[in-house]
Amino acid sequence: MKAVLLKDGTAVPQLGQGTWNLGENRQKYHSELETLRWGIEHGMTLIDSAEMYGDGAAEELTGDAISPYEREKLFLVSKVYPWNAGRNNIFASCEDSLMRMGTDYLDLYLLHWKGSIPLAETVACMEELKKQGKILRWGVSNFDTADMKELLRVKDGDQCQVNQVLYHLGSRGVEYDLLPWLEEHHIPMMAYCPLAQGGRLKQKLLSSPELKEIAENRGLTIMQVLLAFTMQKDLVISIPKASTAAHAESNRQAAEIVFTEQELDVLSHAFPAPKHKVPLDME
Repeated sequence: MKAVLLKDGTAVPQLGQGTWNLGENRQKYHSELETLRWGIEHGMTLIDSAEMYGDGAAEELTGDAISPYEREKLFLVSKVYPWNAGRNNIFASCEDSLMRMGTDYLDLYLLHWKGSIPLAETVACMEELKKQGKILRWGVSNFDTADMKELLRVKDGDQCQVNQVLYHLGSRGVEYDLLPWLEEHHIPMMAYCPLAQGGRLKQKLLSSPELKEIAENRGLTIMQVLLAFTMQKDLVISIPKASTAAHAESNRQAAEIVFTEQELDVLSHAFPAPKHKVPLDME
């Protein structure tokens, strides 16, 4: 699997595992646990979670899933609520996440979205967590271009390693200015919801004749084409979730797909990137 280099030079798998909505149904717990473990054993050692997901249930599932493995071979990510991202709460929030995940440190800790606490305060706390050894590096999520520019004006803001945002073939607004800006500053983008979440947009993607043709020609599923699309750029990490090992295996296969220029042109014609600034998608 291709690796992506973070700003500090750390190599991480381009394909990770998301945990949104996992760990919340006890009847599915064993399947979800085994799915995460299947992913780890097949190179998807980056696992993304958040204190928000199921009020910590996803972090607990992650902790159970990683228990048989060597910690240093994993790359664990979690996220802090914006209202917990200040000096009053962030240290306790981080400790709670560590406890639920059964680990002494996080490889990456993200501000889930921009809130009312000054970025300077959050960044200072993140740097303090690094000094304490609770986290190795930090980043942000759901930051648009203006937010990223503001962040880099803050002391130590240039230590941001990642920006995690919604990105898939049907939601390409980040390609207009955010992704080029991140590439210019060597900050990887982590794509959540790379398969789209549902509703009319997902149905439009799944019924697209262009997607069907590419999938059939390649012996793939449309979902694999969608996932592979997000990983065609060198600085994009994709974190789909899966609740079965078969789904995880399908995702893993998508990490090896390289589209031709002609195929990319077909996809872009069917689902073009915007030619003007659009608001950052979050759902």
